[in-house]
Amino acid sequence: MDDDERDMLTRWARRRKSSQALALRSRIILASAEGLTNKEVAARERVTPQTVGKWRRRFIEARLDGLVDDPRPGRPASITVEKVEDVVVTTLEHTPPNSTHWSRAKMAERSGLSKSTVGRVWKAFGLQPHRADHYKLSNDPLFTEKVYDIVGLYLDPPEAAVVLCVDEKSQIQALARSQPSFPMMPGMPEKRTHDYVRHGTSSLFAAFTIDDGTVISQMHRHHRAVDFRAFLRHLDKQVPADLQVHLVCDNYGTHKAPIVDTWLDRHPRFHMHFTPTYSSWLNQVERWFAELTRELLERGDHRSVQALERDINAWAAAWNTHPKPFVWTKTTEEILQSIGRLIQRINGAGH
Repeated sequence: MDDDERDMLTRWARRRKSSQALALRSRIILASAEGLTNKEVAARERVTPQTVGKWRRRFIEARLDGLVDDPRPGRPASITVEKVEDVVVTTLEHTPPNSTHWSRAKMAERSGLSKSTVGRVWKAFGLQPHRADHYKLSNDPLFTEKVYDIVGLYLDPPEAAVVLCVDEKSQIQALARSQPSFPMMPGMPEKRTHDYVRHGTSSLFAAFTIDDGTVISQMHRHHRAVDFRAFLRHLDKQVPADLQVHLVCDNYGTHKAPIVDTWLDRHPRFHMHFTPTYSSWLNQVERWFAELTRELLERGDHRSVQALERDINAWAAAWNTHPKPFVWTKTTEEILQSIGRLIQRINGAGH
């Protein structure tokens, strides 16, 4: 094996978007070059010795070309492996001039291939340049400790206690469409104008009970510390006096204000558990807010704050007639491992 062949095999084996079959064959040849026997290579790569022997013979007979799949019946392929690799590498490691991402047309113009061919290459390698996911890593120095604390409440809640996921959905706007909506008809979806008139805002304070899915809620025109304290008083009246109350909250300033701390000192059965920064996904009430938004607010038409508050209160009351708890299954270890894999992929992207 010469240096050029070893370099190409190493690239095929390590590149994250390589064909998994080609990466496996490359690792087999590289391991064989170390002097390992067929059985030793098979054990390392979890394949049969016969598979190792097959690709060793193919490499000896045809070198790198021998690792590519046999041609299929029909017209010979007109696109070389080098051309495909160039498209994949360019997509992963470069951007087109005056644009943030590749389109099929731009890649076709650069590579000389047709747009449909570029699309097939991207599909084969799982590349979707038009898509982008969002993420936000926590910078909380106590991230691990807080995750252990909150997940422990979810998976093994304390006895004689209730666990409430608490937050506020602030600045909910009462929006009235500028023109009437047209109802859905066969062959035509519901039609709504894109513009609207604002009629004020309100804030929803909610506590989601992880045990049975019921929600304790209260509307306020503001989301100040005094409003949060008022909501705590409401919770104190709603939760039976013989139960301890564990509140899962985020790090918003109103949750840590001095007047709130003073109230908590006077009510020792309330225990605060704060999520790490940028980790609202740990708070189950956020999932309930998403349901409220999808089922009521997105298509809502409210011509006053009072009408908005009535609809939200009615929706919450209807939810409580058939509550749905969200079953938490992830352990802390699984969460940390998942975040570790994400960090590793981010750090190694493109290599």
